Amino acid sequence: MPEPLYVRFQSSLPNKRGIYPGVFSLVNRLAFDLKLSAGEERFRVESNAWYDANFLDPAMVDPAVYNRDVNPGAAAWFKSSARHLIDRVAGYLAILDAHDIACVRLESPDPGRVIYEDPDQIVVVPYEITA
Repeated sequence: MPEPLYVRFQSSLPNKRGIYPGVFSLVNRLAFDLKLSAGEERFRVESNAWYDANFLDPAMVDPAVYNRDVNPGAAAWFKSSARHLIDRVAGYLAILDAHDIACVRLESPDPGRVIYEDPDQIVVVPYEITA
């Protein structure tokens, strides 16, 4: 049986803290900075609501999962079997492209030390941080 594959969409460049923000964070940042068009903002609000209704937020299950002191560099990865979630990312990628923000798709069978898992995703601390 093939090893499971995990997928992540993230900035191609690190932020000021050395973290590579994920696709949702990147688009939400544009909204916070009031840089989205009315249509982009409508998409973001509706899509974020859809994800909230159809996808577990790891921080709601384990409030420490993204705590920088406990889990430095923690990042969520989709399980490749979560096609219903991955396919909807395209709209977020289109927004980032329209704002010239580079976002890369990463795939890995082993992206780091797993600190959270549910049917659709894992959250990991990358090995270079845990070593």
